[in-house]
Amino acid sequence: MKMDKKNIDWKNLGFGYMQTDYRYVSNFKEGKWDEGTLTTDANVVINECAGVLQYAQTIFEGLKAYTTKDGKIVTFRPDLNAQRMVDSANRLEMPPFPAERFLDAVAKTVKANSAFVPPYGSGASLYIRPYMFGANPVIGVKPADEYQFRVFTTPVGPYFKGGVKPLTLRVSDFDRAAPCGTGHIKAGLNYAMSMHAIVDAHKEGYDENLYLDAATRTKVEETGGANFIFITKDKKVVTPKSNSILPSITRRSLLQVAKDYLGLEAEEREVYLDELQDFAECGLCGTAAVISPVGKIVDHGKEICFPSGMEAMGEVTKQLYNTLTGIQMGTIEAPKDWIYVIE
Repeated sequence: MKMDKKNIDWKNLGFGYMQTDYRYVSNFKEGKWDEGTLTTDANVVINECAGVLQYAQTIFEGLKAYTTKDGKIVTFRPDLNAQRMVDSANRLEMPPFPAERFLDAVAKTVKANSAFVPPYGSGASLYIRPYMFGANPVIGVKPADEYQFRVFTTPVGPYFKGGVKPLTLRVSDFDRAAPCGTGHIKAGLNYAMSMHAIVDAHKEGYDENLYLDAATRTKVEETGGANFIFITKDKKVVTPKSNSILPSITRRSLLQVAKDYLGLEAEEREVYLDELQDFAECGLCGTAAVISPVGKIVDHGKEICFPSGMEAMGEVTKQLYNTLTGIQMGTIEAPKDWIYVIE
């Protein structure tokens, strides 16, 4: 039985937290995960000395549920989120939450909150946040023994209110991740260290930071929360290759869309700071916005302006955006196993 939708002004939703009715919780104790359950309690109660509070032992994921044109509730490639969370857990010495259970937990949580999934055409979606943290007291520096895995949801509006305005970035003096560090996993600590850099960028009038590789400071990595995608003047799609950037699911999907749907050449390779001036278009890609166009990058006073300009998305970026969102919303046929139907 489908629930009646909540009385929410879907078209004017912002990108923020709104508490929904249910969330999923599973606890890891004595070497195993319990069977997990849905709960209406949105509060987490942990000891003052919990591993997450002392040593930041926490990881998370982000994905969305959509209402498609034919009225189904679906998620987009959640199997890749499940695998990435397993990889993150292994890197932080946390017991991985099994991938198949991750998919089940996401489906159960979305289904229980189906009244909060925005209707097709509203521009809004249900943001899904699976996360996991060390829960028992840890005072010596070591991994926790007990963990909690949770999934909550919140309806969110489009990332860009009133249209997509190209961003202005600055080349940051801060490093995002060490060459053999944790930049390739979705750990809370990666985002904590970016807070000062982003606040500082905003104070200086920039929308985001462009982080360079920490070893040589000559190669483009990513921003605090999104991967880069570049378009050459002859319409080739290029994304930076590095062991210290997050393997974005949106970026991987866009590369495939470029090749298989738009017939464009696409490659992942090292991208150098001094070649940015040769690109025609630039964008940031991630779950929240799909692609955010970039109009200008400022490197310590030197302005790199993309021919696509500061007014609108570039031509190829827009084609990529329209095709991927069409796949997500069910108006364009999806590749096999990209869309998981929840109900």
